[in-house]
Amino acid sequence: MADAPPLARADVTGLVLAGGRGQRMGGLDKGLQPCGDATLVEQVLARLRPQVGALAVSANRHLDRYGALGVPIWPDLEGAADMGPLSGLLAGLAHATTPWLLTAPCDGPALPLDLMARLAAALEKTPADIAIACTLEDGQPRRHPVYGLWRTHLAPALAAHLATGERRLDRWVAAQRGVEVLFDAPGDAAAFRNLNTLAELADYAQGA
Repeated sequence: MADAPPLARADVTGLVLAGGRGQRMGGLDKGLQPCGDATLVEQVLARLRPQVGALAVSANRHLDRYGALGVPIWPDLEGAADMGPLSGLLAGLAHATTPWLLTAPCDGPALPLDLMARLAAALEKTPADIAIACTLEDGQPRRHPVYGLWRTHLAPALAAHLATGERRLDRWVAAQRGVEVLFDAPGDAAAFRNLNTLAELADYAQGA
């Protein structure tokens, strides 16, 4: 089978997932927390911007503040709210006007600057609808399903999945035609570090 043609930036919308409750941060809106000279969501947007043709944020609170970022804000869809990252992913798949959606969480400010390129390269060689990043941890693969490249035509399948009450992202991904992409270059493991608590955020901001 011939390789698929290269995926162009214009074919991809980048979506920052910032719609969670921030429970491990005491209920704070995680994406709006300061980290150095910018908020977490601003740092993630800055790293996604050169990789994609369009940008958006999935958020459910403080929509005016997110709206000031100058990109579309997509809250969870009615009937599919408050189901974790899957809710934000569905909103992105439903709203994006490009054939592909690249997702990253708002608490991953060090995400790879070649995330899209490496995920797309795998899709050029493997017929799949999803490419998911993974790293090695103690020699074992660790999947990072919130860092993924998704065909937007998956929206109806995801909506049907959520209608069953199932909210585990990895379970839905496993039922789709997907490929896992290993990020094992020096520094890759740190690039996927998620800042779940205020202590982790403070350590990251101080260069720890």
